[in-house]
Amino acid sequence: MAVHDGSRIPGDGVGFPRPSTGLAVSGSMDLGPVGIWSMGLEAAPLSAAREAVAELDELGFSALWIPEAVGKEVMSHAALLLPAARNMVVATGIANLWARDATAMVNAQRTLTEAFPERFLLGIGVSHTAAVARRGHEVSSPVRATRDYLQAMDAAFYAGAEPTTPLRRVLAALGPRMVALAGELTLGAHTYTVPVEHTEQARQQLGSEPLLIPEQKVVFTTDPDEARRIGRGNVGRLLGLPNYGNNLRRLGYREEDLANGGSDRVIDALVAWGDADRIRGRVREHLDAGANHVALQVLTAEPSELPRWVWRELAAATQDLARSPDVQAG
Repeated sequence: MAVHDGSRIPGDGVGFPRPSTGLAVSGSMDLGPVGIWSMGLEAAPLSAAREAVAELDELGFSALWIPEAVGKEVMSHAALLLPAARNMVVATGIANLWARDATAMVNAQRTLTEAFPERFLLGIGVSHTAAVARRGHEVSSPVRATRDYLQAMDAAFYAGAEPTTPLRRVLAALGPRMVALAGELTLGAHTYTVPVEHTEQARQQLGSEPLLIPEQKVVFTTDPDEARRIGRGNVGRLLGLPNYGNNLRRLGYREEDLANGGSDRVIDALVAWGDADRIRGRVREHLDAGANHVALQVLTAEPSELPRWVWRELAAATQDLARSPDVQAG
């Protein structure tokens, strides 16, 4: 994919370069300690999704994370969900940089930030080799492609009214080079399918200032066989992707841990299962390891289900959690 730098209007003869204002990485955004990460909202009818978002907001969750996979286009989806909440941030987890050029990405971000000040957070990422290939692109260096794209966003021309609040973005990151880039050019890192030890290592690498936002998978059952069966239904397909498999290998997990849908060891590390108190304990571990915010993704036997009753249980169990005092707001 050729990354258009956005600094010149095609056909204008001269162009009107807009220098980077630093808006994309300035200021802070205090997300609160716990949010919800939902794949189901991507598949749900819009009316049901809006109703669920309104309830999440009422329950006190500080942020909702929505993906961009093979369902709804994530920027328009965010625009449709934001009015359903009064206070909650809607964040993309993640907006695929191969789905739109840098100018389209940042100008959509500007539009949403103007309409919903301090309530839209752009999570952006390079995705996976197979997903990129399905879009007709090839990438030899994900880190270089991401750096070029972020810099092109900062240089993009915009003729509309600027938002009154800063643009906020975080970067999907797992490996050390992408984590470093997240700290350099965005507010911080959004990590996905990671154990607590990755959160600890990423915080050490980032230092105290950048945001660190792990996604944590949750299965709300005390039956270990059922919990691991549901966990493997989600995690098993991810372990074969280089991004996730290599990340776990760096953390010391063995090939037998990654085979056949994942060993009990790796499933238990990636999926918090049990009652509300046990899941709360895993969130506490991430916060104590350096996370600013933990995005809980509830897994069920039916992936398209909106597990609203579990969200209610998690809200009650986590509402008094606070970030570790050693971690500063990003």
